[in-house]
Amino acid sequence: MNLASHQRDWDELARLDPCWAIVPAPGTRLGGWRLEEFLETGRPDVDWLMRRAAQLGRPAHRRRALDFGCGVGRHARLLAEHFDRVVGVDVSEEMVRLARHFGAGVDGLEFVVNPSERLTAFGDGEFDLVHSRLVLQHLPSEEAVLGYVGELARVLSPGGLLFFQVPVAEARRRRLQGRRRLYRALRRCGLSAGTLYRRLDLNPIRMTSVPAERIEDRLAAAGVEVIASEASPVGDGYDSRAWWVGR
Repeated sequence: MNLASHQRDWDELARLDPCWAIVPAPGTRLGGWRLEEFLETGRPDVDWLMRRAAQLGRPAHRRRALDFGCGVGRHARLLAEHFDRVVGVDVSEEMVRLARHFGAGVDGLEFVVNPSERLTAFGDGEFDLVHSRLVLQHLPSEEAVLGYVGELARVLSPGGLLFFQVPVAEARRRRLQGRRRLYRALRRCGLSAGTLYRRLDLNPIRMTSVPAERIEDRLAAAGVEVIASEASPVGDGYDSRAWWVGR
């Protein structure tokens, strides 16, 4: 897994247009998001997450939560309303810098840069809730996704709840990802990220899918239990699923 390249891409996106990179809604490129409106897009997600968690009877405690791939912290800051302590982790130093700025003054909220293939900053069973939405799909390879799925399971506490989402299949027309490939080729030729993004409307965001059987094999190897799995749409041409996992 080329994490250095992945980290660079997301650092550049964070400098160019961080809110759009996280929630690319129509009309929001090039600073079209109002910050408060953008941050509130996380509220329906977190409200739904906590309602579903209550239905499942987990987590047993609300001491610590992990938001993996936190970006600028739109979910983490809202999870802090439900847990004593919330840690947001992201590969991008620039995203984490913004998350710390936007989350200043929120009690119990911390942000950590993780440039490693493992969650080396965290011990086994450290978190009562582990959350990752619209993140694993952007990793560089199937093996990268599976590696982090194992890590998310590792840091889950007994009685805890892990929620994550991954595309499990993609339509043939989606596999080439020509615009991303063109971005990479032009970047290698020396064009700046800003030129490619602002003038040519290109970006490096990738979509990676992993067959559901491989995901569930990895969870079984990690010694956790799949409580539920359900469709979780992410866009035309992708079949995506969400998993609810307990230890």
